Amino acid sequence: MTMVKPLLALGMLVSSTALAHADVSVCALLSITGPASALGAPQQNSVQFMPKEIQGKAVRYTVLDDATDPGAATQSARKCLSEQKADILIGGAATPVASALAAVAAETETPFLAIGPVTTKDAQFKWTFVVPQPVSLMASAVAEHMKAAGIKTIGVIGYSDAYGDLWLNAITPLLKSAGIAIGPVERFARNDTSVAAQALKVASARPDAVLVVASGAPAAGPNLALADRGYAGVIYHTHGSASPAFLKVAGPVGNGTLLPVGPVVVASQLEDSNPAKAPAVKYTAQYDAVYGPGSVSPFGGYLIDSGTVIVAAATPVLESGLEPGTKEFRTALRAALENLNNVPGVHGAYSASATNHDLSNSTASRVMAVVENGKFNIAR
Repeated sequence: MTMVKPLLALGMLVSSTALAHADVSVCALLSITGPASALGAPQQNSVQFMPKEIQGKAVRYTVLDDATDPGAATQSARKCLSEQKADILIGGAATPVASALAAVAAETETPFLAIGPVTTKDAQFKWTFVVPQPVSLMASAVAEHMKAAGIKTIGVIGYSDAYGDLWLNAITPLLKSAGIAIGPVERFARNDTSVAAQALKVASARPDAVLVVASGAPAAGPNLALADRGYAGVIYHTHGSASPAFLKVAGPVGNGTLLPVGPVVVASQLEDSNPAKAPAVKYTAQYDAVYGPGSVSPFGGYLIDSGTVIVAAATPVLESGLEPGTKEFRTALRAALENLNNVPGVHGAYSASATNHDLSNSTASRVMAVVENGKFNIAR
């Protein structure tokens, strides 16, 4: 694996060695800075644990900072494709960035592994494969838990962007079917420094529960603001909040928060029969050894699983004799991604088909968790 070094004048990280045309070239657009940096930082940290070779071919990683900006991500992706001859793109931890990269992937006919939830169609669907659990899968876990808990009314405080839209569109019909009323619904921007006004409106309605649709450290804001207003109901979050950054900022106020998470978040608590346990425990041990106990994040796990998926797809393509750096290789790699079948990763098993590019589409890829004393534990 080629190491990376910072080029501060450009605000990005790039490969530090000259190109080798026989290498498998991977371009990773990560939110190292910007509102989604709590997601991008553990992904940047995880590059060192990615596969170093496939079928005797070196894997070269070029890591660029998208600054959580769709425009910057688009520009950097084009630069990477042009200069590094990338065979595959990884990126888009934030949904708006993933949407922008899906457009570049379709235009350049380059396979794209989205590490944030995104919906695509037509040419963008053809070239985009989504690594994280689909919002629909996680939303159903939340709706089922709410129904079982006897929740009748909920308020929502969520991002005013594509991620917020995805969750509202997915969970609204599920809650309606469960007889759970929604309202009020309040939105906020990723870079807002306060959600006091939104929390006041929601708390004043006194819903049985509140759903927070956000990610990383900003997701703690609604918990803190609701606590300031004396809200005592149940608080649910999305899997976007499953990070050490949320736990740190929320502190004791985060206790009792319920959310769906990927298996890697509760790796040591999984049953030994769970196929995700072995890879999840291995990655957790690697990461914690370098960055400290309890520092692993599911967002870094999506990057690790992207590497696992690339190995699984690229192996038969390389065995066929096709050379990296060519259109033929990229086309064959896309076809191989579409034929993945139960590839084990830290977030569960990955499969795809011509009509389903959500790689993590099994209920085994989700676990309902609760925050207890600054940790994510399996909810009993």
